[in-house]
Amino acid sequence: EVLGFLAQRKKDCITAGIAADQIMLDPGFGFGKTLAHNLMLFNALDQFAATGHSILVGVSRKSMIGQMLASEVDQRLIGSVTMAVLAAQKISAVNGSLILRVHDVKETVQALRVWQTSTEN
Repeated sequence: EVLGFLAQRKKDCITAGIAADQIMLDPGFGFGKTLAHNLMLFNALDQFAATGHSILVGVSRKSMIGQMLASEVDQRLIGSVTMAVLAAQKISAVNGSLILRVHDVKETVQALRVWQTSTEN
């Protein structure tokens, strides 16, 4: 449903004169979605990446993490960083391009460096 909507918006943007390589897709985590819907979108990140566009993932401190951990917004650091690493893993599996929107930059970068280093040959 979301992927189809974004595909149509992409066509509209191209028709309006925006170059395809200037378009990124944002699945829109949160925004009135249930936890189940957010997780469905998250688990479909590889399908979004398969479109060839950069994918914007903004799950940092979102209520979906709060629901998974039963935690308040100021207690979601580990969940937010974990979701960022998982997003990077999913997108890299299909050689996609990922843009992460995060609140805790230093911690997220550290976790991504550990993941990246541990997966290098």
